[in-house]
Amino acid sequence: MAIDEEDKEDIEMDDITKRLRRNPWIASTLVLGLAIVIIFAFSLNCSLTGSAISEDEAATKIVDYISSIAPSEVEFIEAEDLGSIYEITILYEQEQIPLYVSKDGKYWTSMIQSLQPRETELPSVEPTTQEISKSDKPVVELFIMSHCPYGTQAEKGIIPVVELLGDKIDFKLRFVYYAMHPNAGEVEEQLNQYCIQKEQSSKLIPYLKCFLDKGDGASCLTTAGIDKDKLKICTQTADLEFEVSKNLDDQSLWLSGSFPLFNIDAALNQQYEVQGSPTLVINGQQASSSRDPAGYLATICGAFTTEPNECSETLSTQSYSPGFGYTTGSSTDASCG
Repeated sequence: MAIDEEDKEDIEMDDITKRLRRNPWIASTLVLGLAIVIIFAFSLNCSLTGSAISEDEAATKIVDYISSIAPSEVEFIEAEDLGSIYEITILYEQEQIPLYVSKDGKYWTSMIQSLQPRETELPSVEPTTQEISKSDKPVVELFIMSHCPYGTQAEKGIIPVVELLGDKIDFKLRFVYYAMHPNAGEVEEQLNQYCIQKEQSSKLIPYLKCFLDKGDGASCLTTAGIDKDKLKICTQTADLEFEVSKNLDDQSLWLSGSFPLFNIDAALNQQYEVQGSPTLVINGQQASSSRDPAGYLATICGAFTTEPNECSETLSTQSYSPGFGYTTGSSTDASCG
C-alpha cells in the first residue's frame, strides 16, 4: 500500500518522538517537529526550504558551535539521519548528549543546559550553611551523583582526608535523591557503591579510588577485591526495597519528568536540604569547603572537640579536575543539581 507524503511525515515524527522519550536528556524539550527551535548563532549557505546538508556537515557545524560556547571539551560521537532531522550525539564531561538538527542545518533543539550546572525542582526550603557543631568523632557525609563531574571532583579531594583521619571520623558516602546521568549507568553504579559501603566497607575507598580514575566500575570490582556474589544479592535486595528499577523504568515517576528518583538516601536529602552534587554535611549540618584535600582537612578538623594530631598534617592544596581522572589545577564550586 502506498504511503502519501503526509502519512510518511507522521510516521517519521512518531519514530522521532519515541526516540526522544526514551532519552532523559531531552525529556523537557519540545519535540513535535521544529515549530519551536533555537536558531544557530552561525549562518549557513542554505535556507529552511533550500537544499539539505549531509549529516556529517551538520555534525561539523553543531560541534564547532557548541565547542565555541562550552567551557569544557566537546567530542563528536555519531550522527544519524532520523528522517525529518539529524541526531548528532556529542560527549561532554563524560556524558553523551544528543542534539537534533534540521536538515538544512539552520535550526536545532536540545537540553543545551546540560552543558552547564543545572537547576531542577527541589524542596522549597532554601538550604543554609550553619556553623558546624563540634564532636569527639565528627560524622562526615558527602552527597554525590556517581557520574556528576563535580561530585567525582569532591570525592577525589576528600578521599585523602578520609584515609588520613581513618576511624577518628564517621565517613559516609551518600547519594542525591535523583540521578542526572542515567544513560551513563549512574543508577546501577550507585547501587553498587551503596552495597559495597554497607557490606564490604573496608573496600569502599579502594574501589572509589579505582572508579574515579576511569569510571570503569566493572574492572574496579575486581581490582578492589569485591565479593561479587555478595554484592549481587545486596543490590537486588536494595533495588526492591528502594524501588530503584521501578523509578528508572517508569518515566512518569521521574523528577520534573527528566530525572529518575534514587531513594536510598531520600530522607537524609530532605533532612539536610540537599540541593545537588556534591553536598557536604558534617555533624548534621551543611558545610562549605574548597575541594582540595587541604581544604577538606581544615573543614573537617574544625568539627572536632579536640583536634587529633592528624589535623596538623600537610595535604595538597590543589583541587582535582571535574570528571574522571586525577589531573589537578581546576578549582570550581559548580554542582550538578
